[in-house]
Amino acid sequence: MKIRQVLDALEQFAPLPLQEDFDNAGLQVGLTEAEVSGALLCLDITPDIIREAVSLNCNLIVSHHPLIFHPLKRVVGADDVQQCVMEAIRRGITIVSMHTNMDNAVGGVNYKIAEKMGLTQVELLQPRTVGDILCGSGVVGTLSKPMAAADFISLLKRQFGVQCVMANQLLQRPLAKVALCGGAGDFLLPDAIAAGADAFVTGEMHYHQYFGHDQQIQICVIGHYQSEQFTSEIFRDIIQRECPGVTCHIAQTPTNPIIYL
Repeated sequence: MKIRQVLDALEQFAPLPLQEDFDNAGLQVGLTEAEVSGALLCLDITPDIIREAVSLNCNLIVSHHPLIFHPLKRVVGADDVQQCVMEAIRRGITIVSMHTNMDNAVGGVNYKIAEKMGLTQVELLQPRTVGDILCGSGVVGTLSKPMAAADFISLLKRQFGVQCVMANQLLQRPLAKVALCGGAGDFLLPDAIAAGADAFVTGEMHYHQYFGHDQQIQICVIGHYQSEQFTSEIFRDIIQRECPGVTCHIAQTPTNPIIYL
């Protein structure tokens, strides 16, 4: 199985035209005609991730966040990005990133988050069509049974390994309908309210957006890394289904740069 076949399978699930204008998803580093010795699946690319790939004999890394987001004017090892590019080339490792195209794809990142919450009747929160492909930002779904706000926050902490949830005033009515967006999804708060959601879950939110929504909607912010940490499971499922025989490893190297004291 060639790397190109794996890349094609990923891009068939989440075509590159689905990515946002600011993004740089797709092939980042390396060649695609080599046979796959193994695929390491991760959220972020760091020097430690490169080392993990080498230790597992993986010549393909699939990440959610692109390694090369801003154009590189030189590659001299001056920072982590340049070091990763140099080491990947030296080791013959190809790097592919599926970012906002995977965020926007039906069945993508936000659907995985909804799955971890146990939501049903999941649909796109801000749907649109690119070409003839349905896609969009965020999703909204229904809890299996209504629950108190405090119990819902406990669910988030348990399912996402979150040490604390940033929230506004606890809602005094049961929560049933939940809108969500992985990563920096605070731009969708108005859409969540318009959809009649009882709660909105995302990874990041600006301070001033918490104001004015007490007893209107339960805001729950769980952290960027925490919200998207299960994206590697999507990569694994696609590759195992479409490219049988390719060995997949979900990275064990922690890449969250934020610590909680």
